[in-house]
Amino acid sequence: MFARIVDFVSSPGKTRILNETIQRKLLPILRVQPGFVDEIVLESDVEPDRVLTLSIWKTREQAELYSQEKYPALKEVLLASLETDPVVRTFNVASSTTRNIPAGRAA
Repeated sequence: MFARIVDFVSSPGKTRILNETIQRKLLPILRVQPGFVDEIVLESDVEPDRVLTLSIWKTREQAELYSQEKYPALKEVLLASLETDPVVRTFNVASSTTRNIPAGRAA
């Protein structure tokens, strides 16, 4: 399993719009991507303009394909609500307690 974490900093007062855009535009596209497993959206409790998304993928290759083919256009849609460019980090999933994510060696 493989994870992509995207760190978003919204423009002041635009966190709600950013979250709505993620829900309406990003999630429907993610759900139909090959290898997509789950998406978690986190809002900071101490930084009101910070949102993190955590997407889980079956393989690194499937996540990278999404990153190359779909993410650039989605990022453009989100930029209207952002203060800075999103920061993407990737990780191998070592384990998880989420039912949809099997524990074990990363892909």
